[in-house]
Amino acid sequence: MPSEFDKPYDPKEHEDKIYKLWEESGFFNPDKLPGGRGKTFSITLAPPNVTGSLHVGHALEHATSDVLIRFKRMQGYKTLWLPGTDHAGIATQNVVEKELKKQGISRHDLGREKFLEKVWEWKKKYGNIILDQMKKIGASCDWTRTRFTMDPEYQEAVKEAFLHYYKKGWIYQGERVVNWCIKDQTSLSDLELEYQEEKGKLWFIKYPLKNSKEFIIIATTRPETMLGDTAVAVNPKDKRYKNLVGKKVLLPIQNREIPIISDRRIEMNFGTGAVKVTPAHDMLDEQIGADNKLPALQVINEIGKMTSAAGQKFEGMKMLEAREAVLKELESQNLIEKIDDYPHNIAKCYRCETHIEPLRSKQWFLKMEELAKLAIKAVKSGKIKFHPKRWEKIYFDWLKNIKDWCVSRQIWWGHKIPLDGVDDVLDTWFSSALWPFVTLGWPASAKTLAGKSKKNDLETFYPTDILTNDRGIINLWDARMIFSGLEFIGAPPFKDLLIHATILTKDGKRMSKSLGTGIDPVDLITKYGADATRFGLIWQAMGGQDIHWSEEHVVAGRKFCNKIWNAARFVLQQTPPGKKSDFGTPKKSDFEEGGNSKLGFDYASSADKKILAQLKKTKKDIGRLIDKYEFGQALHTLYNFVWHDFCDIYLEESKKNLNAEVLASVLAESLKMLHPFMPFISETIWGHINNKNILMIESWAS
Repeated sequence: MPSEFDKPYDPKEHEDKIYKLWEESGFFNPDKLPGGRGKTFSITLAPPNVTGSLHVGHALEHATSDVLIRFKRMQGYKTLWLPGTDHAGIATQNVVEKELKKQGISRHDLGREKFLEKVWEWKKKYGNIILDQMKKIGASCDWTRTRFTMDPEYQEAVKEAFLHYYKKGWIYQGERVVNWCIKDQTSLSDLELEYQEEKGKLWFIKYPLKNSKEFIIIATTRPETMLGDTAVAVNPKDKRYKNLVGKKVLLPIQNREIPIISDRRIEMNFGTGAVKVTPAHDMLDEQIGADNKLPALQVINEIGKMTSAAGQKFEGMKMLEAREAVLKELESQNLIEKIDDYPHNIAKCYRCETHIEPLRSKQWFLKMEELAKLAIKAVKSGKIKFHPKRWEKIYFDWLKNIKDWCVSRQIWWGHKIPLDGVDDVLDTWFSSALWPFVTLGWPASAKTLAGKSKKNDLETFYPTDILTNDRGIINLWDARMIFSGLEFIGAPPFKDLLIHATILTKDGKRMSKSLGTGIDPVDLITKYGADATRFGLIWQAMGGQDIHWSEEHVVAGRKFCNKIWNAARFVLQQTPPGKKSDFGTPKKSDFEEGGNSKLGFDYASSADKKILAQLKKTKKDIGRLIDKYEFGQALHTLYNFVWHDFCDIYLEESKKNLNAEVLASVLAESLKMLHPFMPFISETIWGHINNKNILMIESWAS
């Protein structure tokens, strides 16, 4: 028996060596897998941002994807798990700007070209950290195919996609209210906003009726924008205001006449039921304004200051300064009826957390009506299946109420819009939407430019089999990949979409680094090992329900590793010298009465027969559960067999009535079943019992 089994299993001694063994074998690359592998199984990694480091959600996503890839590889499939990273426009630009700020430099001091050189330097230094961390958790990706969304060939593909839409007339420039980040100085889509509840105020303001001593009272959370009001609106069904529709009010402070109009979109139960209409600073107001031919007066500019349209008294003020000045003026005229406390959701930039300002801006848009129809049909027809199915609702709700996509961004890092005289770059998600097929060689021009794209990858591996990600990007990314694949390739990008659980704190709250409630999986790997970390993550992933995180399950995974190690030690002690290469090679018939005498079935005890029957059933159940993406249940089933049936019961029985062949073969088959879930310890032990093949390419079927 090898001397290393004399001491407890220490993942630090084995994991790096085992990962190096896998990489040197070349078997992460589907082109180098042995045997005639006619069937393919492929996954494209959801590309993490180059700014990122591995978080616990990534770790769960990567662990479950790796279970699938390893399982299918052992089943004889030609497997590809294609990795890469996303350039993450705003996020990366912000990180580099912060670094420059420490040196007292801004991007404007450098200019665009020099700044982009700095970004590329940063990417070269830090951009692959998260991919290296993926290796720590055991991800068996084909690193030779690693892609980046700003690779030269990827840039060529994005250009081709944009011009395809442009020539169809689906890309157009228009001026409309967009979500504007004052800090980043760029537009954002609705999906790039995060909402946070804040304690605010609801001001009830009296608007004087023209030629009357009466008022109509409106309620607003943003009194500074009233300087740009061009109407007051009420619901046509609201009997309180029926006689006022068509009349005019004098806009306080501005003394400008504006009409009272009716619109069915007004909520009668908000405030007084009468609302101010500011078409230049609210998306709904913009629609109401367009339908009623109202002017749009922009009173706040791109840097968050009041414009000349706000009036000489307020011009140049910051928004909050203007709010105080407006309220002071209203109070002096006795036009504030009352003020209520009003907690409400505030839209913030998803990257810098700055309050979003709705502003009119000239931007580039992609028409979405026809693309949305394609995406809806693909799921309704069953070409793409959601797991769990309940997440389809979010997808359909968004697509059925979709607006044209604002694809332009006013930043420097990203794919420049390929039109003369345009400095804007494309929304990061525009390029990410092409990921499943661009990474496989689309289009032909990109393939030629790269000179290194694997021939026939697109034909061989597209559509991919499954994508797994968090529910937060169903519409940001998944839906956009689906309609992009259908538009450019004529086929959906994947067959199954697995929405994995969200990992919450033990008491069910969102994890937060700032609050100290986040979990760093790299710390877990350092403390317990990769297999124990994978075990703890997968063990809790049951039925797609959110996970209330408990480190106790990682500790249990560590104990399970020790149990497996000790079982292997016992089996090796019972194995005659020279038997190493005979392990792990039984055929299916070996488990049946009258089968191969190597397993000694004809001389088997009742305990031998029972464990062989349990092994056969367990292996079948685990395969079925993995195929159904029930990874947690599969691991529970495997754990019960290895810990209870094999270690606690059968090994104890073996001490009384030893059948070394059955003992060795059950261990070998157990290692095969363990490998997709706990690849390091299973491969380590396998190396001591079989010198023919490494475990990752052993046949699952037996």
